[in-house]
Amino acid sequence: MRESIVKSVVAISCLFVLTTGGAFASESKAVKPSPDEAIAMLKAGNERFVNGHSIHPHTDAARLALAGQEDQGDHAYATVITCSDSRVPVEILFDAGVMDLFVIRVAGNVLDVDEVGSVEYGLAHVRTPVFVVLGHTQCGAVTAVTNAVQGHGHPLERNIPPLVDNIIPAVKKAIADNPNSHGAEVIPYAIEENVWQGIEDLFMKSPVSRDLVKAGKAKVVGAVYDVSNGHIKWLPEAKTIDILTKVEKNDQRAMEAMAQ
Repeated sequence: MRESIVKSVVAISCLFVLTTGGAFASESKAVKPSPDEAIAMLKAGNERFVNGHSIHPHTDAARLALAGQEDQGDHAYATVITCSDSRVPVEILFDAGVMDLFVIRVAGNVLDVDEVGSVEYGLAHVRTPVFVVLGHTQCGAVTAVTNAVQGHGHPLERNIPPLVDNIIPAVKKAIADNPNSHGAEVIPYAIEENVWQGIEDLFMKSPVSRDLVKAGKAKVVGAVYDVSNGHIKWLPEAKTIDILTKVEKNDQRAMEAMAQ
């Protein structure tokens, strides 16, 4: 059964990802994968990367020419937000290429107004069927906030605290949920909790994102990238639905999907 699943993933990846000597040049408006197919493509790409079998798709002159002729919305299959950290090269670790991923990068992979607006563009206009909140091990932003919350902070430049304040609730929850962990031991828990916090912040601020997920047109998933070995740990999708259900009961959630 595993062999058939692997073959299916490879087939999907070949259809949507592999560079085929300019095959897309005569085929505009490529069919977009389903949310589950897109997630499978991301997982397959990371597996190739980790195993040293990257195919570096969609990086040739034909793909660049296509990018100058067609809308990315006909090709991109995932929106990804991750940290600005140089150890997290998004297209490389997913073995993807030009017009494959709509990428948002910000310290701490936080989802504030600018980032949420970018996600809305990725889901509603680029029409990607999946959105990934990708945290990573050894995150400097989460580490700094964790230290500060535990009383071991240090001075920061004036614009950094408002950038990373979205991480504070995640750190506090990580501490509360792991009372036997102290100091640096809290950081891995806080990194994962920060992914869930980002998903909650998105749902609180973005009615259109909630609507797309509820309609089955898109999936929101969490993951954590290990900078030391390239592996991505995929977090349970069921928790995203739990967060969405929680947000739908919150009277403080944004209700108007469209700007006035």
